[in-house]
Amino acid sequence: MNSKIKILLVEDDTNLSMVLQDYLEMVGYEVEAVSNGEDGLKAYVREFPQLCILDVMLPKKDGFSLAKEIRKLNAEVPIIFLTAKSQTEDVVSGFKSGCDDYITKPFSSEELSLRIDAILRRCRLASGPKFRNEVFTFGVMTFEYPNLKLRVGEEEMFLTRREADLLLFFCEHVNELMPREMILKAVWGGDSYFAGRSMDVFIARLRKLLKGEPRICITNVHGVGFIFEFKP
Repeated sequence: MNSKIKILLVEDDTNLSMVLQDYLEMVGYEVEAVSNGEDGLKAYVREFPQLCILDVMLPKKDGFSLAKEIRKLNAEVPIIFLTAKSQTEDVVSGFKSGCDDYITKPFSSEELSLRIDAILRRCRLASGPKFRNEVFTFGVMTFEYPNLKLRVGEEEMFLTRREADLLLFFCEHVNELMPREMILKAVWGGDSYFAGRSMDVFIARLRKLLKGEPRICITNVHGVGFIFEFKP
């Protein structure tokens, strides 16, 4: 599993998007770039990046609306708005939509990279005291929640925060039937339609990550929820 920080870039200016993607990948990030708000939401659900960069004036769904939809899925993911506007009301609207920073065009790639670094540092500091000290072992699987580290046999992987939170929930309730609503409220903070779609994608990803331990199975009980099963 790739341990690079993944960034979603939603920008309809093709030239600017290519320049930013090339630069951010050069400095070590993994970038998923799309050109409109609807594709931006689909990309977020598919990729679950650790940071989003959204242009305000986007086709199909504007950046403010996209940010609100993303916030329904993940209230904590950092969001940076890009805009050609600098009026006070646009800045206020951006922060009300849930952004962490706001950068006005034109700007340099280096400036954007520095802002990204600063936000990620703040996020790490903010999440540090919440880290829990659990380490779980089931067969050849070892999961170190504080380090976001999963080892299955000889393969070692680093999880995203959401993957780790979901796996922690399952490890704490091994061999128990857990209702969908309980999982959603515990890990996503709510049981909206978008959160439900998000959970289904994450569970599919965990199944792939855990396939090296055949004694582990995440079973879907239709209409009820899931069981994280381990058969010694």
